[in-house]
Amino acid sequence: MYLLLKALHIFGFVAWFAGLFFLVRLFVYHTEAFAFDDPKRSILRKEYEQIEQRVYKIICNPAMMLTWLCGLGMIAYNGLEWFKLSYWLHFKLVLVIGLTVYHLYCKKLIRQLQSAPTIFSSFQFRLWNELPSILLLCIVLLAVYKNSLDFLKAGGGVILFAVVIFALAKAYKNRRLKTENSAS
Repeated sequence: MYLLLKALHIFGFVAWFAGLFFLVRLFVYHTEAFAFDDPKRSILRKEYEQIEQRVYKIICNPAMMLTWLCGLGMIAYNGLEWFKLSYWLHFKLVLVIGLTVYHLYCKKLIRQLQSAPTIFSSFQFRLWNELPSILLLCIVLLAVYKNSLDFLKAGGGVILFAVVIFALAKAYKNRRLKTENSAS
């Protein structure tokens, strides 16, 4: 039973992250669609709204529930004494709670995008889309290394990873602006 729970947990979190990555990428394109004139803007907005709803309801929500249910099932299977000694899992749960808050905030962003542009630019959504990558790295490090994880080294590595992601996003933005300016 434990291995089945573990397999379904892995399946669930892979689908959950895939859904969140795709969903926020849609936010990027949805935000950029506001710059077009009608009828193109209306057509794109309607399409993005439908896809965002489907991704959230059909992929993200069930995958999140499967991840949580199977993860809690594994904790129950191992027992309270094991849980008390698994400090790594306490940190992992905090990160998964953070990911759940991110997930729920994305629902709020879907609603906001249906009525008007949000306070986020497409570049800010690109950065917002990288937050799950950072959480994923932290969660995987905790799951692999468990109680033997050196938090100082891992924290430094995660910060470096975040800086590299930001630098690459900024470079992409600059290259894109340069291409757009040279085209006009």
